[in-house]
Amino acid sequence: MIDKTALWTVIIGLGAGSFFLRFVFTGLVGDKQMPAWLLRHLRYTAVAILPALVAPQVLWPSATDGQFDLPRVSAAVVTLGVGLLTKNVLAAILSGAVALYGMLYLVG
Repeated sequence: MIDKTALWTVIIGLGAGSFFLRFVFTGLVGDKQMPAWLLRHLRYTAVAILPALVAPQVLWPSATDGQFDLPRVSAAVVTLGVGLLTKNVLAAILSGAVALYGMLYLVG
């Protein structure tokens, strides 16, 4: 069981940090014109989040206690390849799912 003081300290700290990040963009920047290079980089933020969420489960899967797992790596490679070739997110996700479950069926 976690100490209640530590728990509330973390909750309040995360809330303050989240508020600060939002305030920087909405309160300080507001309706000011942002430089083109910053807008270009911000455009890729959402695209970078999904691989950041998936990469640990591919490289150190908890299902295998962090050991190399061929089905997950194969699914990641298929997803990346289909995404690069088709530029279609749904096709990439579905092909990755088919590859993962197909490899899990074949390899175990």
